[in-house]
Amino acid sequence: MLSAVAAKVLGALFKIPLTNILGGIGMSYFSCAYSLFMPVYALTVTGVSSAVARMTAQSMALGMAENAKKIRRTALVIFSVTGLAGSIFTFVLAKPFSVYSVNSPQAAAAVAMISPAVFFGCITAVERGYYEGLSNMYPTALSQVAEGVVKVFGGLWLCGYVTAHSESIIRLFPAITDVRALAAAAGIMGVTLSSLGAVLFFAVLRLFSRCENSDERTVMSRRRITRELIGTALPTGVSALVTNLTALIDMWTVIGCISYFGTSVKAPAGVSEAELPHFIYGSFAGIALTVFNLVPSVTNMLGKGALSCITDHWECGSRTALEKSSSQAILTSLVIAVPAAAGIIVLAPEIMEFLFPRQSDEVVVCINALRLMMPGMVFLCVSYPLFSMLQAIGKSILPLKIMLVGSTVKLVGNLVLIPSMGVDGAAFSTTICYGVILALSLIAFVRSSGVHINIAPLMGVVYAGMMCGGTAYLTASVAESHRIDGTAVILLSALTGGITYVLSVFFTIKKQSHI
Repeated sequence: MLSAVAAKVLGALFKIPLTNILGGIGMSYFSCAYSLFMPVYALTVTGVSSAVARMTAQSMALGMAENAKKIRRTALVIFSVTGLAGSIFTFVLAKPFSVYSVNSPQAAAAVAMISPAVFFGCITAVERGYYEGLSNMYPTALSQVAEGVVKVFGGLWLCGYVTAHSESIIRLFPAITDVRALAAAAGIMGVTLSSLGAVLFFAVLRLFSRCENSDERTVMSRRRITRELIGTALPTGVSALVTNLTALIDMWTVIGCISYFGTSVKAPAGVSEAELPHFIYGSFAGIALTVFNLVPSVTNMLGKGALSCITDHWECGSRTALEKSSSQAILTSLVIAVPAAAGIIVLAPEIMEFLFPRQSDEVVVCINALRLMMPGMVFLCVSYPLFSMLQAIGKSILPLKIMLVGSTVKLVGNLVLIPSMGVDGAAFSTTICYGVILALSLIAFVRSSGVHINIAPLMGVVYAGMMCGGTAYLTASVAESHRIDGTAVILLSALTGGITYVLSVFFTIKKQSHI
């Protein structure tokens, strides 16, 4: 979790300056590349680490250490080939996707630059899954930090270099007329370099780790390992694919609906009426969704950490331990998500102006949208551990079904709400989508595992979050009435709201424990 926080801080240090450099139009090129990359990445990579982790944890629980090593070797072969196919697929689709999906051929360069990251991501996912199955989260943690460092320095330097030497560089690419497209491609190259950095990290780790030989003969056949790996990874990957379809849904519906129905947003200086839908989508994806995704990645790591121990409890039939670990994972994710959401709702203008000082036009587009997504962020934060817990008890197909329902809700919500609410409609439908997903996930886990989840502490955390938001709002109002600087308003409100939240959580949970 600490590494996820560090990785998200590094990600913000990458994405926020990048947004300030590229602006709304440039971020639309960047986000277009991500919209194709993420579904391919999700399908080929996301299920890999959880599949390897679950099979490794199962083998270790049964005392089959040599079998765990064989799972690792087999997975490296299978998913390296899968990742290579995914990279080739992304590269080949770069131009047709950019032309026919969003009518933006300039984005093809950015799509092509990110395509190798699929291959590198598959290798990294196998290595992370192996160590996570051993309940050793340090390699995953350190590799995430290494990824973040390379992304920040590599991506921002490349983007800045292209922007500073735009006249000379654009002559090298006669098919591209907008230098912002080249700058976006250079920036997204940092993502590819960061995934390569993670692969190199694990290569060095393998060189310095001692491999103990064993005479153990209790191992599974490669065919059976392959079948189980694919059987576990594929539903998870398809579930993640469906999850990332929400980004594609937003791209198509925001640009398409605003182009067709129009919008009340006025085009800022330098943006034509024809470019306005791309500007609004780029602002939404580059600013609002960037802030939205900061916290869920932390609780996603919480789910990864819980997967191996819940698998162990499930395999050993320890119901009490399973119930305790499940409740702790859900409660911890809620404790992290609720104050973050409350603070962002109250301080959305100040936070966005602080993070994106050079993008005032883009910020205005996103303030209400960000607020409307905050309940959805809480729902998503709690859903991530639940998905891992369903995988741990062998119900990896259920997240896929749940995400299909959620994506359908998202699509219908966007089509109904965007014509009347604009980009705020896409934000509100996001909250509805993840609310449905959380409800279905919780019901599915309780029914499948038979555990009892105590709701009282969860309601106590929600109450504490309301106290946190109220305190932060009062502090901000008093500070602004005294004309205090925006940065100081954020710090003071976060401090008073945070203290109130910690005290409220402590006394609420302590009171419930006495009861």
